[in-house]
Amino acid sequence: MKNRLLTYIFILTSIFYGIAGYNFLTGWHPIIMTFIAIAIGLALNALIYQIFLFISRRLKKLPRKAITAVLSGIVVFISLKLFGFGWPDVFFYSVIALCLLLCITLFWFLKRKSILSGLFLTLTLMGSVFLLYKLIHTGDDPYDAEVPSAFTDNELFAAEEHAMDNPAADGAFSVSTFTYGSGTDENREEYAEGVKFKTDPVNASLLIPEWKGKKKKWREQYWGFGAENFPLNGRVYMPQGEGPFPLTLIVHGNHSMIDYSDDGYGYLGELLASRGIMAISVDQNFINGHWSGDFRGKEMPARAWLLLKHLKVLRNWNNDTSHDLYQKIDLENIMLVGHSRGGEAVSIAAAYNNLPYFPDDANEKFDFNFNIKGVVALAPTDYRYDRKIKLKNINFLSLQGSYDSDEVSFWGMRPYRRLVFTDSINRFKAGVYIHHANHGQFNSTWGNADFGAPAKWLLNLKPLLDEEEQQAAAKVFVSAFAEAVLKENAKYLPVFKDVSVAKQWLPIEHYLTHYEPSTTKIIADFEEDLDVSKAGDSTQVVAQNFNIWKEENLKTRDKKSQDNNALVLGWDYETKGEAEPKPNYTLEVNNGQSAWFNDSTATLQLSIAAGNHKWLTKNDADKDEEDKKEREVPKLDFTVQLVDANDNTSSIKVSAIKAIPKPLKTRFTKFKFLEEDMIGADWEVQLQSYHFPLALFKKQNPGFDLNQIVSIQFIFDQNPYGVVIIDDIGLSK
Repeated sequence: MKNRLLTYIFILTSIFYGIAGYNFLTGWHPIIMTFIAIAIGLALNALIYQIFLFISRRLKKLPRKAITAVLSGIVVFISLKLFGFGWPDVFFYSVIALCLLLCITLFWFLKRKSILSGLFLTLTLMGSVFLLYKLIHTGDDPYDAEVPSAFTDNELFAAEEHAMDNPAADGAFSVSTFTYGSGTDENREEYAEGVKFKTDPVNASLLIPEWKGKKKKWREQYWGFGAENFPLNGRVYMPQGEGPFPLTLIVHGNHSMIDYSDDGYGYLGELLASRGIMAISVDQNFINGHWSGDFRGKEMPARAWLLLKHLKVLRNWNNDTSHDLYQKIDLENIMLVGHSRGGEAVSIAAAYNNLPYFPDDANEKFDFNFNIKGVVALAPTDYRYDRKIKLKNINFLSLQGSYDSDEVSFWGMRPYRRLVFTDSINRFKAGVYIHHANHGQFNSTWGNADFGAPAKWLLNLKPLLDEEEQQAAAKVFVSAFAEAVLKENAKYLPVFKDVSVAKQWLPIEHYLTHYEPSTTKIIADFEEDLDVSKAGDSTQVVAQNFNIWKEENLKTRDKKSQDNNALVLGWDYETKGEAEPKPNYTLEVNNGQSAWFNDSTATLQLSIAAGNHKWLTKNDADKDEEDKKEREVPKLDFTVQLVDANDNTSSIKVSAIKAIPKPLKTRFTKFKFLEEDMIGADWEVQLQSYHFPLALFKKQNPGFDLNQIVSIQFIFDQNPYGVVIIDDIGLSK
């Protein structure tokens, strides 16, 4: 080919189209898809080149072949971006501009061979090599040394630490594995001829009306079935013994439907089964994403309903005297575990469980009513279904990683806060925020990149926990929850109060834990009204010497709502000299609330997080530059003080319970300027719960009268400046 520049651009576009084709999952071999994509790219480039060549022939003064070569390459790359090359626009077009510049300078150098052309070629080569290095390199962790481990030696929980064994250790039961299913899967032997028990398919057409068009056509062509006959397929981890065994269903989230997800929770299934809990990983790959389309959350009812349909089959087998599983399952103790969209689906399933009809179409009757005692949501969504699920009287746990680039915020805390307890049965809800954990590694087949190629090349993978470490953490928390809920083994509950009690079994990392038992009585949650001088209907508030005092809705890192209002307090007496009295926030306890303190076995509970100390000077336009200079991020602490009717006081520093960590900052991408566009801010407010034993207040001052509490005070006497967020103040046991 005489036009050398056109050759370079043809080769360049072929490389990029080949990359896109290799990672475009259709079910065909990636190499075949690579060659198909290259052929499409070459054909498109040739066509556009001819079009521009035709135009340029009428523009005699322009260097026709060079201009047409460049313009055709530009158009081809624009079409590739529109087709779905998953990089942000600014970055994609910058990279393409650099690559085109490299082609042009190479062409110029070979044609002119001048010093100037050689200099330009050298510079563009250096830029290209640097870019390639950044894309290949795993990244770095700019905040590696900023936040210490969450583990401390706290004598308050020493007894609990010695009382429990490792919840992530294998139990005494041998485990067998097998599959059951409808036997109709044309692509997976384990759900075709390989099933041990046969299930009847179910008609989900009313649950997933979006099963139509090309999504329907291509899925049914691949799977061999449609929404009218969805299979009930499950991968069973069975304890060996007489039983009956508590039951856990585990369900995956949204992933490529042909990159099967249900076998990615064996690490949990094997563990639970070894500890005497029957675990089943449910197959719902057929409603996952595909190149032909994603249901965008419209399939969430079907995901939840299918779980309940599995439970119906298991109930029938458990009651069938002729079945091998007869009386093997303890249907009074059921737990649902879901990951990603599956984490939202398990909450929906728990809400559907006691309904007589499908709320979105009452032509679908429900008849479930299982004793679902617990729900576990791993890095869940909470926005796919167009109804906000409000759970009631059920145990709940959610886990979230700070480096989850798929679900960038702790959405699991939204159903946590909506969950209410209305009866007298002891239950609890818990949440754990795991620093440096990502989205995909909760599933052993999804890998450490939460995006597919080529977008995953932009992800900063260096800070991530290893997959084995992340799953080790998940095993500790999920198993401890299962022991407490399904076996009523309360000795594991301290894991959620203070993660240090499990430090010998967990990766060295920072964890933020939430724990609220059903016995909790809330004094102030800052949700009620606009009046900051009151907490609730009758609790008066007094605040002194604060630079910031407000109640606000907390935002996620991408500026969405956490669906939670909290108290924000900021103070700064470093620049003003010593403040007397120190900043003080007081809740005046009314007579009814005072009676809650009579039980010395109870704890004063509140949620705390560090805010950004820069908020103190954000709006201070009148401050000089010396006042605005960068100050060290404070290691926050403050005093919690109770006052009785005789003006006796007893106080405990927050750090005596556990430390208030600095904001957990993240760097998701290898290029800092992409962070805001792809993810959002480098941190978001994440609260954790603190539990102050009332007996400890009594121990601090024996003359103090717990029966006559008149106020709770937060005194900020440990740091000259800082910002804290406080929420959910109350009493619990």
